[in-house]
Amino acid sequence: MANIKSAIKRIQVAERNRLRNKSEKSAVRTVIKKYFTAVDNYAANRTEELQQEVNQLMSKAYSKIDKAVKHGVLHKNNGARKKSRLARYYKRHLLVTGSEPESMANEGSQAS
Repeated sequence: MANIKSAIKRIQVAERNRLRNKSEKSAVRTVIKKYFTAVDNYAANRTEELQQEVNQLMSKAYSKIDKAVKHGVLHKNNGARKKSRLARYYKRHLLVTGSEPESMANEGSQAS
C-alpha cells in the first residue's frame, strides 16, 4: 500500500473507476446477448412482434455501446466493431433463412 496521500487517493479513484467500467462493460455484454437471442428467435419464427423486439434491442445495444465509448469504457474502434458485428449477425440470419429482400432477388435474375 502506498504511503503518500496523493497515491492513496489515486488508488481509490482507480478502484472506483474499475468497478464502474466493469459494470458498464457487463451491461453492454448483456444487451448484446439479448439481441443475439432475439435475432435467433426472429429467424426461426418471423413475426411482426419479434421484428419489433429485434429492432428495439438493436437500438438499445447501439445506445449502450455509444455511451460506453463516450464514457471512455470502450475504445471507439471497439465500439464500432461491436455495432458492425450486430448488424452483420442480423443480415446473415435473414439471408440464411432464404428470405432475401425483393430488390436483391430481382437483381440476380436481370443480369444476363
